[in-house]
Amino acid sequence: MPDQLRIAVPNKGQLADPASAMLSEAGYRQRRDSRDLIMVDPDNDTEFFFLRPKDIAVYVGEGILQVGITGRDMLLDSRAPVDEVLPLGFGGSTFRFAAPGGSAMKVEDLQGKRVATSFPGVLSGYLEDNGIDARVIHLDGAVETSIELGVADAVADVVSTGTTLRNAGLELFGEPILTSEAVVIRQHGAEDDPQVEQLLRRLRGVLLARDYVMMDYDVHAERLDNAVALTPGMEGPTVSPLHREGWVAVRSMVPRRDAQRIMDDLWELGARAILVTDIYACRL
Repeated sequence: MPDQLRIAVPNKGQLADPASAMLSEAGYRQRRDSRDLIMVDPDNDTEFFFLRPKDIAVYVGEGILQVGITGRDMLLDSRAPVDEVLPLGFGGSTFRFAAPGGSAMKVEDLQGKRVATSFPGVLSGYLEDNGIDARVIHLDGAVETSIELGVADAVADVVSTGTTLRNAGLELFGEPILTSEAVVIRQHGAEDDPQVEQLLRRLRGVLLARDYVMMDYDVHAERLDNAVALTPGMEGPTVSPLHREGWVAVRSMVPRRDAQRIMDDLWELGARAILVTDIYACRL
């Protein structure tokens, strides 16, 4: 095994910038020029390889690179021997069927039909699992034009907003085949590696920091129990006495999405000097 941790990162597409931003927040050096395909971070004994997102699972599955960041859809489509070890919360999309508007097609109507897709592995697995005998037409991109050109009767494609499909006169049908997001992957059965565990701890810390904020406030000691019930924190809040007799200062992590509501509730309780600050990173 190489001394340096070797990580595959998307070189372009909707996953590239968010992946690099998260790695940067986790303390890893990232490339400054989008044309760079390899970058070494000597401070962290790490080497980054910027690859096509669809190829990343193959490199990791072969053990050439120890860790990769790619989409769950591309991971499953590759059928490479890799495991998803950490969802990253960005690059969200769904994999859906679509057909000409007004056709009222259902999933069972695909029997004997042609379905165009850029993800033949995912689609073939879904059709097989559901007992549907349809012909899979593999296209590298722009599957939405395949019906108009007579290549397919329906398509299965990655959908973020659905605008591209609607502009092509198509409408979605059936339940989502797959819900995808960016994920960290490792080779199936890989041995424990301290460098990999450190990477995962750092990324989990970034994810937690994005979901939480630090809240500070002052409250009368008689109302402390009620205030703490609103801000229990992770392992209990920090409580310090104030110079003002009978008052204490409280510090606690709270969910970012609930911060404004909690501030309102604390104010009604009598808390004052309520401050909210971002958390850059954390370990819990």
